[in-house]
Amino acid sequence: MNTMLDNIRLGLYAILVILSFLMWTAWNTDYPKKQTIASQTQANVTSSERIAPALANSFSQTNVQDKTATSQTAVSSIVPAPLAKGEMISITTDVFNVKIDTRGGDIVEVNLLKYPAELGSSTPFLLMNDDAKTRYIAESGLLSTNGPDTSKEQALYTTPNLTYTLEPNQRNLLVKLNWERNGIKVTKIFTFVRDSYQIQVAYQIDNQSQQTWQGSLYTQLMRTNTPPSNHSGLMNLTTYFGAAISTPEKRFEKIPFKSMQETTLKQMVQGGWAAMIQHYFISAWVPEKTAPNSYYTHVTSSGLYTIGMVGQPLTVAPGASSIVDAKLYAGPAIADRLEAATPGLQLTIDYGWFWFISVAIFWMMQKIYNVIGNWGWSIVLVTLIIKLLFYQLSNKSYRSMSAMKKLQPKIERLKERLGDDRQKLTQETLNLYRQEKVNPMSGCLPILIQIPVFIALYWVLVESVQLRQAPFILWINDLSKPDPYYILPLLMGISMFLQQRLNPPPPDPMQAKVMMMMPIVFTILFANFPAGLMLYWFVNNSLSFLQQWHIMHRMEKEVKTKKA
Repeated sequence: MNTMLDNIRLGLYAILVILSFLMWTAWNTDYPKKQTIASQTQANVTSSERIAPALANSFSQTNVQDKTATSQTAVSSIVPAPLAKGEMISITTDVFNVKIDTRGGDIVEVNLLKYPAELGSSTPFLLMNDDAKTRYIAESGLLSTNGPDTSKEQALYTTPNLTYTLEPNQRNLLVKLNWERNGIKVTKIFTFVRDSYQIQVAYQIDNQSQQTWQGSLYTQLMRTNTPPSNHSGLMNLTTYFGAAISTPEKRFEKIPFKSMQETTLKQMVQGGWAAMIQHYFISAWVPEKTAPNSYYTHVTSSGLYTIGMVGQPLTVAPGASSIVDAKLYAGPAIADRLEAATPGLQLTIDYGWFWFISVAIFWMMQKIYNVIGNWGWSIVLVTLIIKLLFYQLSNKSYRSMSAMKKLQPKIERLKERLGDDRQKLTQETLNLYRQEKVNPMSGCLPILIQIPVFIALYWVLVESVQLRQAPFILWINDLSKPDPYYILPLLMGISMFLQQRLNPPPPDPMQAKVMMMMPIVFTILFANFPAGLMLYWFVNNSLSFLQQWHIMHRMEKEVKTKKA
């Protein structure tokens, strides 16, 4: 019986080692020492490539007259031509520096001013860019045979200024782009709001011609596939990189780039959103909630992965005007900001298997951080709270383990007396446990409890942008990165070793040696894990050691009192 329990305990440690190795593999996949972008030939994107998928969906909408003939004519008239760029408009707010190309009015660069590219750097994080190898842009347009965006080219807008700044006394900043042809006037209006990562994009259509104008709004995100070479990792323990959509039937559906190559998405959805997701940051187009849209995916010949949507046909009679709009979120993956943008967008923060524990852990950490202003101390206090929540359960477990340790001499005498009679030894050992009222299985509970909490905290530290570049004390200046001096992994290993010394050793010499090696194995495996995770485990082990030592001390006093 004792051997079986030791095997169970060893098996649990083995599971933890395997999970640790998988996380270590995933962590090194996400954060290689020298990450290089795979060199690939990227041709310049043509106007036709940009609007072709949206065009095909637009002319397949049901309420357009002569839709079949129009679709065939439009698609066949696509002539690949070099993309003619317009002028660059620079917009600066309190959170953004955005560049918009007057050709198409596309957002071709987004800098997040409150998120440095590197720790200590004054360079903001570059979310979107128009570089050939790492292109990532947000497009929107009005598709119509009468413009502004046609089967052959995107509109070339004009604007009174090329530089816009949100002044300290301003709440909103409006950037207007103008286009006019044959009596059709279109004003594309970008609305930026202070302390917001949402950008409202509206089209005001004024038809002063003699003919009815018909067209459709399209919005899409296009980017190259430039993550680390093996981003999926083992057992899906890395962060997701790819596209996603939301529908009434499925609030969050991942669409990996590989799936885009194999299958083309074409789905009519009411409301929802379409997004591109990467570590810590996200962009998403959000249409009107009640508007049906045709969602699509596409991969261009130049390697741009596209996800977008085309709205229902819009008709503007001669002398009339109309407005159609959509919303773009481009910024950090912060749950309350994402949910404010549109319900369900916060689901893109993927906490993995034990998401419910992760959500609870982060909620506690956030509340503590709001008071003390340090994420490291938040981790310490949350660890203490978790220990208090499981105090009684751990208390019973540690009492049982302490009692088992005191029974070791008696068990050794049973072995000497019964020799190789394993059946008799197991029976006598069970009788001894019953007499002493010891539950040997409870000794495995601390390990069982620790595994899901450990995994949940791993995802909190990996997925929460709030912990990106978050300092603690002394040499720990980024809790999301490994300890630069490996002090926390060493402290974790030492605390694990000390805690093991309080437990009864396995009777089998080989198992005893394996258990003695565990702290060394874990220290090596976790050397390059986030400092925040090492901080949690060191504090957890230290509190467990103190609790177990206190229980053993108290039990010794109880025995002495009874004898007296």
